[in-house]
Amino acid sequence: MSKPKSESPQFGVVGLGVMGQNLALNIERNGFATVVWNREQEWTREFLRNKAEGKQITAAESIEALVQSLQRPRRILMMVKAGDPVDWTIDLLKPHLEKADILIDGGNSHFKDTQRREKELAADHLRFVGTGVSGGEAGALLGPSLMPGGEREAYEELKPVFESIAARVDDGPCVTYCGPDGAGHFVKMVHNGIEYGDMQLIAEAYHIFRDVLDLKSAEMADIFARWNEGVLDSYLIDITAWIFTVMEPETQRPLLELILDKAGQKGTGRWTSEVALELGVAIPTIHAAIEARFLSALKKERVKASQSLSGPEKHPYQGDKQEMIAAVHDALYASKICSYAQGFALIRAGSQRYGWDIDLAELARIWKGGCIIRARFLDEIKQAYRRRTDLENLLLDDNFCGWVMEAQPGWRETVSRVQGLGLPVIAMSASLAYFDSYRAADLPQNLTQAQRDFFGSHGYQRVDRPEQGSVHTDWIGLTASDD
Repeated sequence: MSKPKSESPQFGVVGLGVMGQNLALNIERNGFATVVWNREQEWTREFLRNKAEGKQITAAESIEALVQSLQRPRRILMMVKAGDPVDWTIDLLKPHLEKADILIDGGNSHFKDTQRREKELAADHLRFVGTGVSGGEAGALLGPSLMPGGEREAYEELKPVFESIAARVDDGPCVTYCGPDGAGHFVKMVHNGIEYGDMQLIAEAYHIFRDVLDLKSAEMADIFARWNEGVLDSYLIDITAWIFTVMEPETQRPLLELILDKAGQKGTGRWTSEVALELGVAIPTIHAAIEARFLSALKKERVKASQSLSGPEKHPYQGDKQEMIAAVHDALYASKICSYAQGFALIRAGSQRYGWDIDLAELARIWKGGCIIRARFLDEIKQAYRRRTDLENLLLDDNFCGWVMEAQPGWRETVSRVQGLGLPVIAMSASLAYFDSYRAADLPQNLTQAQRDFFGSHGYQRVDRPEQGSVHTDWIGLTASDD
């Protein structure tokens, strides 16, 4: 419930980029008088003139003035670029703060930086809350998904504000306490990794429609709009359908056709890959999505390679297009399940490693609204983790197992057919390989272990004598039987 309006600022916002501006407006709209500060003062004045006139938002001329104007204990949200700028901003604020004041980092900081900052500020009796914020510009203004981590008591003091400004779904506001120190930023990092996977899988479906089935933008818009009414219902499917309908005014061509095929990234996806490698968690769909962006950046090399490296000769598609569209739907759905399964498995491993005790069902719940990866089936993920809090992987849930098995024929048909045509489906094929590896009782890594023991004496375990533990063989000295 929102608090009554007050003339005395109850909340501070430092950093008035688009996200900072929209969060400040959201906080004020929900009944919390707000004071703002930005290093470039002209940005602050423009914000007040154009967006905050008549609202309970005041501008501070200095960091000290912002701190002094706030109710105690102070609550200050920093919306600045991740990395050194966060430390610089903390250094500006810290001399003016008092015991029990709360600093909130709402940017995409690396969770290990958040752990360090929380520890350093705690030594000075200050509280630090690293909070993932998802939803983009519109979410920040109208209701994001919030993923705070830090001291529990600090979160409880922020809870009235956070619950007021967060998106709301059928079972509550899209905010939950994630855990101590860097838990919130860890969760946001993996959220972004899942987002990378989702976006790449959708791009591959589009690629198949465009280059195999030769569909036009209007046809693809209709397909994605229909998909958004079923199990694939999600924010990303919805905006994809919309993108296909937008025409460039001057040429009256679909705007999408005029966009260079080089995808950017800001780092959180790469961090997800790095942490997964560190924790020993397999996330091939997410890895593939990141690699696809790297490959897309090699535009000049790809153009050059296309002139000398050839694949299968392209022919008009001879099959039933509606059957292929249905198969692509199933491939996208099954691959998407695998991507989320990988992300939740990584969060589970991180929670165990760092002692965060993250509630995976709650994460699925708060991702149902506000955030970029919001999707209908997140409620099913929530229910899966409610049924089994110790669920190792979503693929082991009876419902998700059934859906993947049902989608498997179309999934295999899609991947095999388009690979045969020379079309890259790096994320869909990675998802299928993940599924096949995860369901395999026996893998060929017994040979890998034999090789490692041969050249490096690394040892191996025998399946028939597990009680022996690690054993080593002199592979050169051991001769084969003469039988």
